[in-house]
Order: sequence, then C-alpha cells, then structure tokens
Amino acid sequence: MKFVIAVFSSRNETLYFANMFKSNGLYADIINTPKEAGQACGISVRFEERLLPVAKNFLNIKPFRSFYGFYRVQINGMRRTVEAI
Repeated sequence: MKFVIAVFSSRNETLYFANMFKSNGLYADIINTPKEAGQACGISVRFEERLLPVAKNFLNIKPFRSFYGFYRVQINGMRRTVEAI
C-alpha cells in the first residue's frame, strides 16, 4: 500500500486542509503522523499519490503557515517506509 501524507504543525490547519479535499469531492483521511515524518501536531492528511498536484494547488490557494511537508508512505507487510517528497 502506498499513499501520501501532508504534515502540518497546526491541528486546525490539518483539519482545514482535509476539508478542502472533501469539499471538492475527493477522498482524504486524517491519520496519526508517523514518527519518521518528524515533529508535528500529531495528525496528518492522508490521500492517494495521484492527488498530489491537487494538494499542491490547495497550498497555492491558501498559504498554510504550519505546512511541514509531503511524505510518501509505503507499507509492505510489517515494514513501513516514509520519505519526504
């Protein structure tokens, strides 16, 4: 399984970003931030990698001051890899 997360240092901005997906009819989920993604508010927005251009556009529409970065998460069985993109 592979997906992308958007990491923020503000819970409010994390929830607002997730709502931007949902208000545009796109699937996004709130998950716990993996420790490999660094210190943040503890929750992140999870979405399909094909929606990364849409997510980047959302950042252009509303500048999120607490945006920390995008990370690709890949889970293979018990192994999880997290990399900044």
